Amino acid sequence: MSTLFAKLSLWSTSALLVLLWSSLGANAQSTPQGSVEGLVTDPSGAVVANARITLSNEVTHAELQASSKGSGAYSIPAVPAGGYTLTIEALGFARYRQAPVQVAAAPLTVDVKLTLESATQSVTVQGEDQSLEQVPNVGKTGTKLEDIPISVQVINRELANAQGAVGLQDTIRNSSGVVQGGGDGFGFGDRFQIRGLEARIYNDGFSDGDERNGIPHSLNGVERVEILEGPGSSLFGTGPPGGTINVVHFTPSPTFSYGGAFQTGSFGLVSGGGYINGAIATKGLSYRVDGLAQHKDGFRSLTSADYELRPAVSWTRGNNVFLFVVDGRELRATPDPAGLLYLNGTPITSVSRNAFYSTPFGYGDQALARVLATDTWMVNPHLTVSNRFSYMYRNLPILRNGDGGTIAGTVFSGRQLRRQHDILNDFDYEAEPVWSFKTGRIHHSLLTGFEVQHQGVVANRATADLPNIANIFDPVVPETSTAGLVFLQDAKHSGFLDDLSATYTGVYATDQIDLTSRWKLRAGGREDIWKTQLTPTIFVPGRILTGTQLIEPPNVYKREDNPFSWNVGTVYRVLPGVSPFFGVARSNLVNFSSEATQNGLQAPESGLQYEAGVKVAAWGNRLQLTASAFDVKRNNVFSLVGDVPVFNDQKTVGGEGNIQLLLGRGWHISANGTGMHPSLTDNPSSPAATGKRPQGVPEHIFNLWTSYDLRWARLSGLTVAGGVTERDRMFGDLLNTKSIPSYTTLDTVLSYTRPTWNASLGFRNLTDQRYFTAANGAGGFVGEPRSFFVAVRKNFGSHRD
Repeated sequence: MSTLFAKLSLWSTSALLVLLWSSLGANAQSTPQGSVEGLVTDPSGAVVANARITLSNEVTHAELQASSKGSGAYSIPAVPAGGYTLTIEALGFARYRQAPVQVAAAPLTVDVKLTLESATQSVTVQGEDQSLEQVPNVGKTGTKLEDIPISVQVINRELANAQGAVGLQDTIRNSSGVVQGGGDGFGFGDRFQIRGLEARIYNDGFSDGDERNGIPHSLNGVERVEILEGPGSSLFGTGPPGGTINVVHFTPSPTFSYGGAFQTGSFGLVSGGGYINGAIATKGLSYRVDGLAQHKDGFRSLTSADYELRPAVSWTRGNNVFLFVVDGRELRATPDPAGLLYLNGTPITSVSRNAFYSTPFGYGDQALARVLATDTWMVNPHLTVSNRFSYMYRNLPILRNGDGGTIAGTVFSGRQLRRQHDILNDFDYEAEPVWSFKTGRIHHSLLTGFEVQHQGVVANRATADLPNIANIFDPVVPETSTAGLVFLQDAKHSGFLDDLSATYTGVYATDQIDLTSRWKLRAGGREDIWKTQLTPTIFVPGRILTGTQLIEPPNVYKREDNPFSWNVGTVYRVLPGVSPFFGVARSNLVNFSSEATQNGLQAPESGLQYEAGVKVAAWGNRLQLTASAFDVKRNNVFSLVGDVPVFNDQKTVGGEGNIQLLLGRGWHISANGTGMHPSLTDNPSSPAATGKRPQGVPEHIFNLWTSYDLRWARLSGLTVAGGVTERDRMFGDLLNTKSIPSYTTLDTVLSYTRPTWNASLGFRNLTDQRYFTAANGAGGFVGEPRSFFVAVRKNFGSHRD
């Protein structure tokens, strides 16, 4: 009986397996199949041969591959029905990615026009509305924003143009947590803080150096601005704990186009710029030239000027893409460290906004030349090697007031005038192989790199005491020239003549790991060797290194640091378009600044950030949201009290959100908000400041920009837009006894756009509110009253700036 039962069981099990196999086979055979085909072209319409085409199933992750033929055509037959990600890669062009691509029984045609970009950029096309989402350069591994476990904001040029922006400082309203200035700004150059901590500005991935006597940045040839919030670590090299602002420029394209822009407005603003772009007779050779001439009489007579020329040439040859850029700038600025003086802890309100307490003939001028050369070599589809080199020269003569003074009754005393001349040279070389490979089903984009950088600055500084301003309520600045002033170089006057140099060497790696289609992991590390050297050229009385040891020639003072930076984070897509993320990053920043050498060479800063948040894309990307909470620590922070360097530790805890929303066909909303609690956790120079808020850091920031496309019967292209900027009060000293008040300003723009041109009329600070943009030691920087601008842009050809 048992034998019969065993035979029946075996027979029934076999039959069941046969039926199941047959069913699966039938289902497999009945699964519809289609095909994907199309044509790959460049921006000019010319065909692109040997492009690599990959279809990746969104469920099984199975891949089908093909290459474009000499005609540019490609075809992938026998594709099982379903959703796919289409990726197209070709040497010299940005990686193209489109998702989802829905394959059914019928053939599907997808024609693709590639854009000419660097190896670290790509374009992602999502959904049927063909909305574009660029991969930021700061990621360095060609990773989409939604897969990077840290907050990164991208501000496109189109938005900057719509707001009438003429400089980098005009664009920061579009990113959360960013404010202009700091605790020791001098009223010229761009200086920003992110989440209450110092940020650093980069041009196409290369640092501009110290921001205290920094560079004002125009938008000449700028395609977009990327803002990495918090320590970058090997995500973007070592850097400041606050974050990284990367200015990305347009690259040459073979498509011939040219255009120009003119803008005028209040306070003598006259700005004109243009570009020309196209191919040169030699095969694979393209060029682009951007130019700018800009002048402002300036509110409160703070005149400035900016003259720039930026020619660039790219050459695609075999498996290499070469890019060579020359960036020349002549910059003029008028410093104003005093602003409106503090009286009883807040800026004087009983005087005109035009009241002036700074030396009227001061200047903060500079000539800048930068050479950039890159070679991107696609060794094979799995390995791309980039060699990048930058050399920057800055000649910086400055005549500015000190950030301090004393008010007694109506008298403003303790005024000083510094005369300085800094000459800076900066060499930077990077070699970065990027590997694309799989371990089992797990995909890796592995960035490896080596960097060597040499910075040198010759700083010559002397300071003179100035006569008092007798009546702060009716100020008359006594000095009319430098005649009769005695400029001294001693400890009291913070004067010196130094040769400061540093050599940095670093090796690093960052791995972007696709554990599954939903789960991404990113991890990286960087080891640096920093060698800094200070050579004093003259003896400065009273200048002390430590204890009683003087800083004096012919001694040479050296320092070596070996910091390790790292970052790790993860993103998991819990629902379509909903991706929570968590990340930890630690970075280090060398204290390389001639302002910091008054007491010798200093230990580097370090920063540590914990961040958790969510990235949301919904309604066919009509809604995009990034929200996060953060905890950032910053140690050994260099700042100036007056002209005296101090070092302290800081911490910021808070949260922020950025939202982009498209309602209907023409209503766009962009908003961001930040709430944070910054504090000084240790301040050896003034222990009473521990627990106080750092200089120049608000607790609340909110920005809104919205536009609406008016659609009337026979009139299209008319857009009305407006914005709100709100910021909490900021303190101008470590003990929080001086502050500038909170403010809210309103702006509006009316524009008219046709296929090849655009005209706009804008008004800023509609309510004519008296407000202050930054808190300095002596007083608050005054924001502009109600003002206007008129801008006209004209383009020819298919390219649009």
